[in-house]
Amino acid sequence: MFNVTTKSMQWGNETLTLETGKVARQADGTVIATLGETSVMANVTFAKEPKPGQDFFPLTVHYQEKYYAAGKVPGGFFKREARPTEKETLTARLIDRPIRPLFVPGFKNEVLVMCTVLSHDLENDPDIVAMIAASAALTISGAPFMGPIAGARVGFVDGEYVLNPTVDDMHMLRNNPEQRLDLVVAGTKDAVMMVESEAYELTEAEMLGAVNFAHQQIQPVIDLIIDLAEDAAKEPFNFQAPDYSALFEVVKAAGEDKMRAAYAITDKQQRVAAVAAAKEEIKAGLTEEQLEDANLGSAIKKLESVVLRGSVVKEGKRIDGRALDEVRPIVCETGLLPRTHGSALFTRGETQGLVVTTLGTGDDEQFIDALHGNFKSNFMLHYNFPPYSVGEVGRVGSPGRREIGHGKLAWRALQAVLPAATDFPYTLRLVSEITESNGSSSMASVCGGSLSMMDAGVPLKAAVAGVAMGLVLEEDGSYAVLTDILGDEDHLGDMDFKVAGTEAGITSLQMDIKVAGITPEIMEKALAQAKAGRLHILAEMNKALSGVGEFSVHAPRIETMQIPTDKIREVIGSGGKVIREIVEVSGAKVDINDDGIIKIASPNGDAIQKAYDMIYSIVAEPEEGQIYKGKVVKIVDFGAFVNFFGKRDGLVHVSQIENRRLNHPSDVLKEGQEVYVKLLGFDDRGKVRLAMKMVDQETGEELKKEETAE
Repeated sequence: MFNVTTKSMQWGNETLTLETGKVARQADGTVIATLGETSVMANVTFAKEPKPGQDFFPLTVHYQEKYYAAGKVPGGFFKREARPTEKETLTARLIDRPIRPLFVPGFKNEVLVMCTVLSHDLENDPDIVAMIAASAALTISGAPFMGPIAGARVGFVDGEYVLNPTVDDMHMLRNNPEQRLDLVVAGTKDAVMMVESEAYELTEAEMLGAVNFAHQQIQPVIDLIIDLAEDAAKEPFNFQAPDYSALFEVVKAAGEDKMRAAYAITDKQQRVAAVAAAKEEIKAGLTEEQLEDANLGSAIKKLESVVLRGSVVKEGKRIDGRALDEVRPIVCETGLLPRTHGSALFTRGETQGLVVTTLGTGDDEQFIDALHGNFKSNFMLHYNFPPYSVGEVGRVGSPGRREIGHGKLAWRALQAVLPAATDFPYTLRLVSEITESNGSSSMASVCGGSLSMMDAGVPLKAAVAGVAMGLVLEEDGSYAVLTDILGDEDHLGDMDFKVAGTEAGITSLQMDIKVAGITPEIMEKALAQAKAGRLHILAEMNKALSGVGEFSVHAPRIETMQIPTDKIREVIGSGGKVIREIVEVSGAKVDINDDGIIKIASPNGDAIQKAYDMIYSIVAEPEEGQIYKGKVVKIVDFGAFVNFFGKRDGLVHVSQIENRRLNHPSDVLKEGQEVYVKLLGFDDRGKVRLAMKMVDQETGEELKKEETAE
């Protein structure tokens, strides 16, 4: 009934297995990939005809994590997997980016790739397994896919690269100083196609070494996919890339001069209008048959590419007239918004981001329900890209994949310089509002985010800046690396290469390549040129803000204290009675975690001190020989009981009240009276022994022996 094909190999410390032929046999290609005990099923289907008039390649990649894979039930009231989580969205993008450029040019049939996590061993991250499964399923599906690809994750510990580190090794990297890198690389046999990373001030050489290491490690996986395809691949889909060379020559003759004149305009809005007018003029000179040709859009786009790329490589001339390594003019401003905790406006050419920082307490931390467990995050970065930022009218709704991806890239770049939670116990939320865009708004979010946090008084380890690099690679091998690319240069170029970091090193690297042939030499040049651009931007940022700003009067103050874990129950009290009383009496917010770390928050310093004192009186132990201020709570024949340390009472024997004989303690004391007492010690039964007679009741100072004798 089943025609099962299985291939296995040892990869790092685990066995990698690819299987097809048993499950989902009606899909064009299905592969279940297993690494350790993490299994992901990838299903590929593609339409056998393009939709009429469709002028783009409709590839859709979905990645789904099923909670049953880790033996969990989804949290919340709706006990079912709902809309994609941030991890699912980012992983879908991670798979989409390296496979999209590898479909045969001109193929415009709809393609759907679905990756489903079936089992998770809590050690091997399913994102890499999903990428391998998707590549294998595409390779055997018969679709015109020029793969296969494979992917690997790389860590960096003690100067050594680590292949596919565990989920725990990569979790909350900021709190693990030994791990300095979380890098994902995807590539074909001959070329790297995609890089995504979170790094902790690595040098350019260390990053390049990690990319090369990953590319070497994926080679046997690519061989395994080819081995599977040799036994299980379907017949290749009969697709011939359309030949529109004759139409292109007509388009070129009709509009090359107009297109060159349009792209010579430096202002974006004027250039966009001129390019649109040039396209209309081209169409005006075509026949009805040529206008109805499905490849007309491709021919015009090719003309745009020829005009843009030729000038860059041959003449070193860019659209806006800049040199290849020149960064657009930068303006940095901080403290724009009066009631926010921190704000910055970062403008680079026609790209602008307004980034706002909000400081919160432990209650504001984000709860994340993930396959490998639930955890909290105290740093969030949200990126918004409204239509007006590019002068368009468009739909406004919940964040799309692009917004989530760009926000995560900026998050990765900035979190490497955040202070430890023990030193700065705040929850941080950054919101980047992109108000103008013409190239690399994610890097503007990095720069603006760094400035905004410093304006809010966050003690960052260093300022962070980012720059987007581009590449134009011609068929003869000649190329040009571009610093701070425009939107058109990104759209018509061969590489989008974003690098963020401090003066000391790289904190994030993201690379997407549209063509094979990117050599290590080109990458090395791009990294060196990116470093120069980054240092230039950092110098401009330093002019706006030389250090940490004033702490906003509207931000909560937070103090931390550590208590023994066995005292947590006493601070909380039965049913939370004690901690509620502390909050009500002091007016401060109090958060306690399982490690005994308490965060006390309030805009009022007196409220924080009051809560601190109340907690301290509960958890601290009174010290023998110390003097305390207390209150008489009960008078008996043989002495008085004094509440002197939190809720702790002790006995002042009648002989220890004054340096004279008293008939009864009530001769000098009454209930509710405040007195100073000295802790003499504890009796055999642990009862507290207090004394008043050696303490000056006016000042609380201990009397000298001669004064006591008198």
